Amino acid sequence: MSFRWLKPYMPRSLYGRAFLILLLPVITLMLVVSVIFIQRHFEGVTNQMTRTASREVRLLLDSGKTAQEIAESGVATTLQVMVEDVPLAELPRDNTVRWYDFTGGFVIREFTQLLPGLAAIHLPNEKDVHLYYAMGEEGVRLTFDRRRVSASNPHQLLVNMAVFSVIMTVIAYFYLRNQLRPITRLATASEAFGRGRHIDYRPAGSVEVRAAGNAFLDMRARIERQIEQRTMMLSGVSHDLRTPITRLKLALSMMDEAERAPLERDVADMERLITEFLDFAQGAREGEPELVDPYALVAEVVDGFQRQGQDVVLAPADGAGEVALRPGGIRRAVENLVGNALRYGTKAVVSVQITDRALRIRIEDNGPGIPEDRREEALKPFARLDQARNQDLGTGVGLGLSIAMDTARAHGGTLRLGDSEALGGLQADIVIGR
Repeated sequence: MSFRWLKPYMPRSLYGRAFLILLLPVITLMLVVSVIFIQRHFEGVTNQMTRTASREVRLLLDSGKTAQEIAESGVATTLQVMVEDVPLAELPRDNTVRWYDFTGGFVIREFTQLLPGLAAIHLPNEKDVHLYYAMGEEGVRLTFDRRRVSASNPHQLLVNMAVFSVIMTVIAYFYLRNQLRPITRLATASEAFGRGRHIDYRPAGSVEVRAAGNAFLDMRARIERQIEQRTMMLSGVSHDLRTPITRLKLALSMMDEAERAPLERDVADMERLITEFLDFAQGAREGEPELVDPYALVAEVVDGFQRQGQDVVLAPADGAGEVALRPGGIRRAVENLVGNALRYGTKAVVSVQITDRALRIRIEDNGPGIPEDRREEALKPFARLDQARNQDLGTGVGLGLSIAMDTARAHGGTLRLGDSEALGGLQADIVIGR
């Protein structure tokens, strides 16, 4: 049996679901006890008391006396029943009972069945019962104490049950909150680590939650150790390559200018490749996030390309505010995306959108773009899509998009590739949640 239709109406948070699990049994128990109490106490006890009262009423009515004679008799006084004359024309025909009277319905039903000659039954309050009866050409009203046909304070059990259920639910809520706090702390630490932040976390709570917390700490330590090893390895290799490159520069400086120029370009390309390796090795996790103005940060990057004579345009800001970012990582990611856009196109447009929920940095170009079925492959390190991007236009090693993706993921975001509607080339969006 599928309950998918119920999912949209269920709470989304752990606290909400746990509280619902706590409330459902309490409410169900209250309903079951209330139904049983009404059936056994209200109906059973009230019916028994009403039958006893109906026998006393029948004893008075079957005596064959008039209403005045019944009132003056000692039987009415002994039974504590007040008998009054009522004109037959003024005799009511409809029963009356208050809507919140729990036992009133049972009383009326029993008297109607046991006393067929009754004209009407009135239950105006919690003290009196009025029975209207036609005796020949006159009417009679019999009045006696309501406590003789139903239990006093019938709602007392329900009120006590509701009050104590609320008290126990509140106590259980505080206990449940203490049990759920270690889970929420683990979720907070995991989310922060996914956004590239390292917060202190110590496993606590039940055995299962402690096991999950220790597993998270082990996983975080392994990931950080792997990143450190990758950084040290690539940094060491790239650093070692700079020594022979420096020797090549010295050797080239002694050659003729005609022979030296193409070799110097090759050496410059090698240095640029090494720089890309270092950027990729360094990643986006250096430093701690700080509040910065994303638009001002992107404007500095665009201004640097414009000073080099590149056709880069910064669109007006859409929104304003400060976002917790690692400026070095974001700057490197934007530089890589803008550099790719200018390498494979002639123009780039950069825009920044800041909302209450997310930050989006968009880079568009007029190049050939990337086919939709190969965009996922393009985000992998060292990916070179010869058919999508003309490699004669650049000597990259396929790390630009990977560096931008690592930066976005380190900030808890992502890098999305699409088609630019304005320029017709590639559209790259760095989306970071706030």
